[in-house]
Amino acid sequence: ARIKRIMQSDEDVGKVAQVTPVVVSKALELFMIDLVTSAATEAKGRGSKRVTAAHLKQVVMTNEKYRDWLGDTVSKVPD
Repeated sequence: ARIKRIMQSDEDVGKVAQVTPVVVSKALELFMIDLVTSAATEAKGRGSKRVTAAHLKQVVMTNEKYRDWLGDTVSKVPD
């Protein structure tokens, strides 16, 4: 329900099919699994037991599939 509300808050979005929020939710889940797993690997490689914003930034900045659309956002995060 939350994803559907977010989608419909955009004036350019009309009606949303019932399956659309389910697909968007699954895509978000897979994206987060990939991003957090990569950040955990980065943290482990640096000898850290915690994933920090700096680890997420490193993953985004070294991975082209993230850098193109998240690079500007994470560039503000301190190393």
